[in-house]
Amino acid sequence: MRGRAAVAIAAGSALVATGLLAATPASAAEYSSALKISGVNYDAPGKDDNRRYGGNTYKEYVKIKNFSRSSTVNLKGYVVKDAAGHSYKFTKNHYLQPGDYVKLRGGYGTESDGKNVAYRNNANFIWNNGGDTIYLYKPSKSRADVHAYTKSRNDRDGNGYVTFHR
Repeated sequence: MRGRAAVAIAAGSALVATGLLAATPASAAEYSSALKISGVNYDAPGKDDNRRYGGNTYKEYVKIKNFSRSSTVNLKGYVVKDAAGHSYKFTKNHYLQPGDYVKLRGGYGTESDGKNVAYRNNANFIWNNGGDTIYLYKPSKSRADVHAYTKSRNDRDGNGYVTFHR
């Protein structure tokens, strides 16, 4: 038994050393969904200003991408949440073609397939500048994706944007 384990460990080490076995992020391996959170602009440029008109909450957004190579995904019924429980539910048909994305922005505006944008219709900032967790749920309420970030760990250049899936 020990001999087999040693051979398996040696073989696995050889694969890692030669680069034939790559590590997969936990979130990518854990959730089988074509729709994923591909990034977040958690720190809107400039001083935070959550006025309904003239504020900058629209510069804070989560980018959700369809990573499928062949299937279109309708966002209707999907839910985005943060660690504190603030949530947004896509209530209209919003179709993402393979490789397409949508930016779910803060502030007020009109959803547009053509402009790849949806608005939370809320002028409050949601994504914490120091760090937060972003959850994406399918209409079935099962989790499609989740990512936690901190400014110090994930945003080394300090520009307020973090990329999760490429």
